[in-house]
Amino acid sequence: MTLTQELRIADAQATKVGWRGWAALVVLMLPVLLVSVDNTVLSFALPQIALDLEPTGTQQLWIIDAYPLVLASLLVTMGTLGDRFGRRRMLLIGATGFAAVSALAAFAPTATLLIAARAAMGVFGAMLMPSTLSLLRSIFTDRDQRRLAIAIWASMFSAGSALGPIVGGLLLEHFSWGSVFLMAVPVLVPLLVLAPILVPESRDPNPGRIDPVSIALSLGTMVPIVYAIKEVAVHGLSATVAVLVAVGLAFGTLFVRRQLRAETPMLDMRLFRRPTFTGALLVNLLSVVALVGFLFFVAQHLQLIVGLSPLEAGLVLVPGLAAMIAAGLLVVPISKRFSPRIVVPAALSLSLGGYLVVAATAGSGSMPAIIAAFVALGIGIGMAETVSNELILSSAPPEKAGAASAVSETAYELGAVLGTAVLGGLLTALYRGGLVLPGGLPADAAEAARETLAGAMHTADSIGGALGESVRDAAAHAFDAGVTVTALIGAALVAIAAIIAAATLGRSRSASVDH
Repeated sequence: MTLTQELRIADAQATKVGWRGWAALVVLMLPVLLVSVDNTVLSFALPQIALDLEPTGTQQLWIIDAYPLVLASLLVTMGTLGDRFGRRRMLLIGATGFAAVSALAAFAPTATLLIAARAAMGVFGAMLMPSTLSLLRSIFTDRDQRRLAIAIWASMFSAGSALGPIVGGLLLEHFSWGSVFLMAVPVLVPLLVLAPILVPESRDPNPGRIDPVSIALSLGTMVPIVYAIKEVAVHGLSATVAVLVAVGLAFGTLFVRRQLRAETPMLDMRLFRRPTFTGALLVNLLSVVALVGFLFFVAQHLQLIVGLSPLEAGLVLVPGLAAMIAAGLLVVPISKRFSPRIVVPAALSLSLGGYLVVAATAGSGSMPAIIAAFVALGIGIGMAETVSNELILSSAPPEKAGAASAVSETAYELGAVLGTAVLGGLLTALYRGGLVLPGGLPADAAEAARETLAGAMHTADSIGGALGESVRDAAAHAFDAGVTVTALIGAALVAIAAIIAAATLGRSRSASVDH
């Protein structure tokens, strides 16, 4: 049976939801906003954390990446468990744990403990995200309503990533860096109260038995591969990286073979035979790499080089945030009329233009250029995320919504890891390689300046005078030179995503049915 035939049957059996379904959507947006804000809010809190806890450059990357790394490793497992034990139940357990661990992270006295808390947040975050998207699949059975619901979901997810710097700036203007973690508590308490009332429970009616071997194999696949990505970004290629990749691929091969032979697989690998499903996943992955990588270096540029406060830096990104939300909703009627292989590449071409603007203007300090670049990037990402997420869910049977959602979320979180680890790690390496410090600096001050941009600015402030200003200028020049190269690589990734979309994404549902 073709995907088009399956969609026809599903639409014939679908019923439209009333106010209760849309109220449930509002409730489900709470964890979506929180988790997506959490992915980028630390970019703006990092300068304060760096001054307070004095982490090394590697620890800085781990503070940001520990959460999405653990999250990405557990998403498929948690999505499958949600299909079996109840998606709403997993959502409530995840919300409780996430709020509790976030409160602990807010008062972490060392960088090591903060990294550990972030990893624990990833465990509970993995319970949240597949549950939200799969519950939408079960609540909105009518595809037109589901397309709008997913547009809102994707817009809030993308908007949350952009909202992170604004929320972070507002909090950091008046409170310590721990406040960016404490915000989880007031957001998740309403979820715990309202979800049992408004959100119906759903699960796979025939889940089959729990397969601990498949769970272990999935973890054995994800953990070493994601860790290898980080090692490449921080230390470059090495024998350790080769071993990690080999171990991950070996476990991955065993996982795929086991799923293909199982009567009730943990993850239906046949979904990946559909070009639309696989293409949409890759578009998701590369789009998020572009978004998170952009926010990583823009946050530092605005605060540490331009000299804006966290709140002022966050407000610079408001136009891009508004454009991202509007684009995600505007693409719904457009996607009914045009094929996704036309809509998504056209949208991503705007994101490509945004990165090229950054590459062309890095070092100029032009605020209008940064705003225009983020607006262009936001429009493209907002549209691409909405269309690709809807295609992923529509390609999967309703009873496997949790697993399909988990795969989609895995792509998102891997994108967040890659955005920071690869683009962020590359920028750090370029900064260190291009930094030419003035003579006369104490050895410890020079080492701190080479470690990170924040360390260089702190060193410049400590030394003061003409020598301090020379350190500041050298660090700014090295960082902006690195941004130029990183932006060009980001543009290349967006271009690859557009090519994949044009080659793999099928025709729109309406076009397929009518022709």
